Amino acid sequence: MLSYGMGKFLAEFLTGAFASLVFKFYETEIGLSAGLVAGAIVLYSAWNAVNDPLIGFLTAKPTGLSARLGRRFPWITIGSFASALAFILVFLPPRTSSILTFLWLLFTICLYDTFYSLWEVNYQSIFPDRFRTQEARAKAAGFATLVGVLGVAGGAVLPTLIIRYGQPRTFLANAVVFAFAGSLAAILLLPGVRETPDMVRRFIEQEAKARQVPNFKAQLKAALGRRNFLAFIILYFFYQSATISMTASIHYVGDYLLGGKSTTLIFAGMLAGALAGIPFWLVLRKKIPSTQRLLALSAIALAVFCIPLMFARGYWSFVGAMFFWGIAFGGFWMLMTPALADIIDEIVVTTGRRDDGVYIGFRAFAGRLAYSVQALSFWIVHSLTAFQAEPRGEAAKFGIRLHTALIPAVLLVIGVIVFLKMNTLSAEKTKENREILRTMKL
Repeated sequence: MLSYGMGKFLAEFLTGAFASLVFKFYETEIGLSAGLVAGAIVLYSAWNAVNDPLIGFLTAKPTGLSARLGRRFPWITIGSFASALAFILVFLPPRTSSILTFLWLLFTICLYDTFYSLWEVNYQSIFPDRFRTQEARAKAAGFATLVGVLGVAGGAVLPTLIIRYGQPRTFLANAVVFAFAGSLAAILLLPGVRETPDMVRRFIEQEAKARQVPNFKAQLKAALGRRNFLAFIILYFFYQSATISMTASIHYVGDYLLGGKSTTLIFAGMLAGALAGIPFWLVLRKKIPSTQRLLALSAIALAVFCIPLMFARGYWSFVGAMFFWGIAFGGFWMLMTPALADIIDEIVVTTGRRDDGVYIGFRAFAGRLAYSVQALSFWIVHSLTAFQAEPRGEAAKFGIRLHTALIPAVLLVIGVIVFLKMNTLSAEKTKENREILRTMKL
């Protein structure tokens, strides 16, 4: 379980640095216009519309290695190491023209994300099959949260120790450090994602019994027709949009609201809150049997704790506000994988197959689509507040506060409202689904 949790570390480690640094690096360090940065990220999100679900579908098919290594382990191995190395290329742009810089940004983030999706989609797909009881899922999620929070910390705090505003080469140095650390994390991840003989056997038997495997179009249509799954994806999209916007804003806070101060302790406050909140959420899990409702509660808490960031003025007020936001963040982060696993179980009961890849691919796509929301909101806010003309003016500072706090809070509220209206999966139905899966040997 600790080894499996290293996947959470690697995902949050790379994603945290990517989300918080890419827009600022290209806008304020390289000098690419906010509109072009946003355009590249929007196109990258369009690529993800096909890339993530398609990878989930293609890698679910048996290969020559499936009988010996399982269907997902080889893809996790290849993708985890390749994505760590591709991370360097994102921060190595040519400095010849805006068009070439734009094309480099677009190409490298798409390349990085393809490798990232290759391992992360398969990594998430393993969870419902490897951890099959409520107790095992709760325990595995707890371990993953503890390990993964260190990835959140590393992705947020480590760059603050390496990068220097106004020195683009420090961003490249940071990327090299991340590639090395990410490769080490990938090595530690491998034992936890090695598929057990029972998992391999179930997959081989499933393929042998299947007369016709649904094609990609059919699985795509089926995924969009699952009410509870769609409710989760919508909430996850708004959650990712909010958290990416907020965390990417913190470097703007340090540079422009706090006069160039390091944001190390601000991100450390978030980490401390996430760790401090784990016992609280574990107690709530025992008192509230529905993981779906508890997930919504954690999202509401995230929205509430965004508001203090809107009004924080001094350095320590930001640290304190991020501590309380971190408590809610740790809860959502701990609950979202078990919540999705329960939804996947419901789908398997209906279909009789564990074709998790396409569904996990949609989850990955929703997460990447959130980068477009962040990029477009930054571009619009910076344009309306004359950020590029006067980045330290009062209007620009107000704009930074908007995409640090108010916009994320609104996004989270929208996501929770939609989720509560759509989601129908009760604790009783979840328990019933697990009993059915036991009889189906799935």
